[in-house]
Amino acid sequence: MSTSIKDTTRKLLDQQTQSGKHKRRKINDLLARYGIAIGGMSVIVAVVLICFYLLWVVLPIFKPAAVELEKEYSWSQQQLLHLEVEEYGEIAFGLGANGSMQFADVENNDLIANFELPQQQNITAFAQLDLKGMMAVAYQDGSVQLMKQDYAISYPDNQRKLTPSVQYPFGEDAVSFADTEVQMLNGKLWEDGLLLTGLTANNQIVVKEFYVEQSFLGEGLELEEANSDTIQLGFTPAYLLATQGPGWLYAIGQKGQMSAYRFESGEWLLKETKQLTESGVEVTRADFLLGQVSLMIGGSDGVISQWFQVRNDNGGSELTKIRDFKLADDPITHIVPEARRKGFIATDSQGKIGVFYTTSERMLEELSFGQPIEALAINSRSNKLLVVGKDRQANTFFIENEHPEISWSALWNEVFYEGYEEPTFTWQSSASTNDYESKFSLVPLSFGTLKAAFYAMLFAVPLAIFGAIFTAYFMAPKMRSMVKPTVEIMEALPTVILGFLAGLWLAPIIEETLVGFLLTIILLPMFTVLFGLAWNKAPDSIRHSIPDGWQAALLLPVIIAGTMFAFWIGEPVEAWLFNGDMPRWLDDHGMNYDQRNSLVVGLAMGFAVIPTIFSITEDAIFSVPKHLTNGSLALGASQWQTLTRVVLPTASPGIFSALMIGLGRAVGETMIVLMATGNTPVMDMNIFEGMRTLSANIAVEMPESEVGSSHYRVLFLAAFVLFLFTFAFNTVAEVVRQRLRNKYGSL
Repeated sequence: MSTSIKDTTRKLLDQQTQSGKHKRRKINDLLARYGIAIGGMSVIVAVVLICFYLLWVVLPIFKPAAVELEKEYSWSQQQLLHLEVEEYGEIAFGLGANGSMQFADVENNDLIANFELPQQQNITAFAQLDLKGMMAVAYQDGSVQLMKQDYAISYPDNQRKLTPSVQYPFGEDAVSFADTEVQMLNGKLWEDGLLLTGLTANNQIVVKEFYVEQSFLGEGLELEEANSDTIQLGFTPAYLLATQGPGWLYAIGQKGQMSAYRFESGEWLLKETKQLTESGVEVTRADFLLGQVSLMIGGSDGVISQWFQVRNDNGGSELTKIRDFKLADDPITHIVPEARRKGFIATDSQGKIGVFYTTSERMLEELSFGQPIEALAINSRSNKLLVVGKDRQANTFFIENEHPEISWSALWNEVFYEGYEEPTFTWQSSASTNDYESKFSLVPLSFGTLKAAFYAMLFAVPLAIFGAIFTAYFMAPKMRSMVKPTVEIMEALPTVILGFLAGLWLAPIIEETLVGFLLTIILLPMFTVLFGLAWNKAPDSIRHSIPDGWQAALLLPVIIAGTMFAFWIGEPVEAWLFNGDMPRWLDDHGMNYDQRNSLVVGLAMGFAVIPTIFSITEDAIFSVPKHLTNGSLALGASQWQTLTRVVLPTASPGIFSALMIGLGRAVGETMIVLMATGNTPVMDMNIFEGMRTLSANIAVEMPESEVGSSHYRVLFLAAFVLFLFTFAFNTVAEVVRQRLRNKYGSL
């Protein structure tokens, strides 16, 4: 009786124990299931959030420009010769034909200050000399008055206050320029020079250059005439445009005829004559774009064309038409360039206004003023536009146009930039002066990314794949236990160390022994194959003396001896074929050689990628079920046949995954390509030239970019493009891997 009770109690306890274990197992299964699901979903959410954040930063650069009317009032001055708005868009300056100079509040047209020219003479011409407020007017007697707008900033009661004034840096006396009336005036002022050009009543062009010096008697400036010349044209120019330096002088007639003069050896030489417009089209407006490189020619057909000097085959340059901008069918009346960018504002005779940007080749915004326009001005920040009509109506507009230089065309197509011989893909985010615009083509960066990945994979794939095949299938277990961890531990090396060694140690060695290194790449595979053939023909007593699976150790002396031999004969081969200096020989024959080039990057980055590809491939091959290989061998297949027809097809999903993971790492690698290349954004598959990749470009330029600027947002766009690259590679890899698994999963 007591035994049966004990047995019953034991069974109950066992059932309770089993029930408890079952509950715990069930709870563990649920925790594992939901934990893995939550982890996987968290990864997906994190990736999506990263994608959305990148888009959130990038999208503003594609936001269209907007022009908003702010104020309407009447402008008091008559016959405006010049209209200007200071940097902050708070004060407007107007110069009247009667010599009055008026400063008015942009918001309400309240008069702030009023000045008169010191010379009581009729004004015959006006010229703006720079973008800092320097101006010149010509009087009826042929003299020229130089003056400058000035805005003093003060902070009474902690409130910023602008006080405008007119200053005369060269004194209030007019400068002697011509003996007769000047009907047209143009000029440029730079740090130590002044150039004045004018058209006189007898159809002569007077050109005078002055040295600008600091006055010894005061704080003002003095002018000393350096050069004077006259030019007689065969036509009456409607526009004179001169560059600082002095450099170029363009005389443009109403019918589109143009004569270009270049200042050389102290005189103005005629370099070129050209017809700028088609038959029947008149030039109605002409002005320089920022930097005085591009001529903007407005025609009676409502088209503005951009021209600049392009180098020709003879070693000189030729004024070339680059692109057209269509505003309307009516004549162009005004072209106002922006002070800090390659954009401009244009108007036609009916009061239509267009906001344009040259290199993105588009009209950003257009609006109608409703009547012919007498004058317009935009401040240097390009966010405040003041327009004065023929009936004295004045409108102020707020312009939101933060990123006009960015468009899909500018990012991904060739663009014809000033100073270039042809349209190019160019990345140049900064320049020495503000006259030259930034260039944001992502094509050379994308090309450099793929180029670096290509050469890295070219070096890494054969070594990693073949090494993994031999290690997993032919190598002895004990030797495999030493080789596999050794290769895998290479992955722990910081890439910054690899990049440092590649850039400062490996690159100079390759440059000094380039021929020997190239011979090593050629001869080592040949020596390895020859040694394999010789070993296969060796007597059985010798071949059987090496345990099966340890034959790879015999290749170590072959590799060492082959490398030494290649470097030994490299020097005489270089002296024989390349005059003793292969890098210079390559430069002389049109193949540029950079010390930090794609060859160095391929070796260093391939060294970093090899462990990843090797480890995954080796695991995939080693995991092939033994019954498949044993069955194949039992049916009479050789080891090689079993490898190529059974093992590799079965392991192909894993091998392909290894390749794509290695490619993804090569595409996203930063420190190696940053330190082992010249970071030059060139588009050339030349293995002896460097490149700039998307990731390296982000690492270099992101710390220097202004938050919210076009540069800053384009760098985020580059990050998004890199994200798309890796996403595309991983998607393709997964699709192919699934198909391979479905195809060979039944083996």
